[in-house]
Amino acid sequence: MTWTPVDCHAHTTMSDGALDVGALVERAQAHGVRPSVSDHISRDVAGSVKDVAGVRAYLDALDEYPVLRAGEFCWHDALWREIPPDLVSRFNHRIGSIHGFYLDDGTLVHAFGRHLPTDLTPDAYMDAHLDQVERFAAEMPVDILAHPTLIPIPLRSLSEELWTPAREERLVAALAGAGIAFEVSARYRPHERIVQRAVAAGVRISLGSDGHSADQVANIEMPLAMTRSLGVRDEDLYDPISHGSRTQGVPAE
Repeated sequence: MTWTPVDCHAHTTMSDGALDVGALVERAQAHGVRPSVSDHISRDVAGSVKDVAGVRAYLDALDEYPVLRAGEFCWHDALWREIPPDLVSRFNHRIGSIHGFYLDDGTLVHAFGRHLPTDLTPDAYMDAHLDQVERFAAEMPVDILAHPTLIPIPLRSLSEELWTPAREERLVAALAGAGIAFEVSARYRPHERIVQRAVAAGVRISLGSDGHSADQVANIEMPLAMTRSLGVRDEDLYDPISHGSRTQGVPAE
């Protein structure tokens, strides 16, 4: 059977995406990509699925389409802890995102915030971030860490400088120990060195458009080109049907 890439991370109008599920499927088919829907399941994101009843309705809706059933959960929002086993088992795969975390004093540092606390230095932020990555890997039952190098807006121009080899090692070791895949994101491109480090450590790699708009959904050319350039075999890229799910997802119809 011919191998087909999977866009493991894409959004629809059921959260903050521009396309409905049918249009997402059409877009993926036009790109020669197998589609999944991984809408935001979090109280943190406007327009997202925000409670257990909403998760049930979301999965019921996805049952009507030829898509992989996924969801993107925020680490700092407790909703992921409230999903009962009967709903967890209906996901083909689940994605975790470190969109933010709480400091010891209760301050939320958000990846999309435009300001950091005045007393939080870039190095102190990164140390706290890696502490959260390690907790995330130990506690959160997900298959993929989305956009693994995402940091707050004020720090993004320093991203490669702040992601030192030692910090990369901590992130990669946490994912390797937990069996969580490293997403090569089309929207938040990771630097090649950290992807190479993940590959060398045996971390599974996934492809994700993180598509919200029509031109983004299923556009995984860059992630696929990067993984191929690093020697990752296509068939080794994360596919929940071939490789299963840490959360016991069941195959799509």
